[in-house]
Amino acid sequence: MDVDVDVDAVADELYGLAPERFTEARNEQAARARKVGQAGAAKAIAALRRPTRAAYASNLLVRRRPEEVAAFLELGEALRRAQRSLDGGRLKALSHQRHVVVAALARTARQLAEEEGRAVGEGVVHEVEQTLHAALADSEAAVQWSGGRLSTGLDPPVGFTGLPETAPVRPPPERPAKQKQEQRRKEPTPEPEPEPEPEPSREVEQRRARAERARAEAAARAAELRAAEQVLAEADERVAELERQLREARTARTEARRARSAAADRAR
Repeated sequence: MDVDVDVDAVADELYGLAPERFTEARNEQAARARKVGQAGAAKAIAALRRPTRAAYASNLLVRRRPEEVAAFLELGEALRRAQRSLDGGRLKALSHQRHVVVAALARTARQLAEEEGRAVGEGVVHEVEQTLHAALADSEAAVQWSGGRLSTGLDPPVGFTGLPETAPVRPPPERPAKQKQEQRRKEPTPEPEPEPEPEPSREVEQRRARAERARAEAAARAAELRAAEQVLAEADERVAELERQLREARTARTEARRARSAAADRAR
């Protein structure tokens, strides 16, 4: 009789493991599902990807610090509400809080990973920070991050470097037409408009161009790092599979030798 396999429960268990234990445990779970006749569940489990170091640290943070995660999600909701409503004062205060919280949570994720014996470099910490920024900027990313099952880091929306330090000002409410007419009668003759601001100097434009190039190069390096992490993860999976096959071959060889020895003993 078929036995139902809870793929979500299996995924929760797997993404709580260290990356180097993930592949073997995933393959065992997939094989167990196939054995009980759950081909669909086996396929879904086999498709789960080994987490990168940054994803592992992010998942560890979600699982070990639920209260801080809940507060972080509330901060993200507040930021998005303030952005939509153009609440300048609120947005500026939350923007400062965002910088502090992201840095603190990234340090906590690093500490948790190191407590588990997994070294975390600055590149991984930066990717954790980017994941946290993505969770603040986008509600779907927040849900994905807070599930604790990331296989790779998340990216903030294109052009997102955090909410603006100088927050937009809420426009004043529209006045009725009659009030506008009375106001115009009371207002003095307008002064001549000031001269337009001079165009930015060549030096300013060059600084801007350099800053844009630096941001583009940083994004390219982050993408290269993520690609390298993925290649490494896939290579580790292949090594684990080859090691499993080697163990099976050695076991078969030992059993064959025993069988041959037993046959020889019987022939004497």
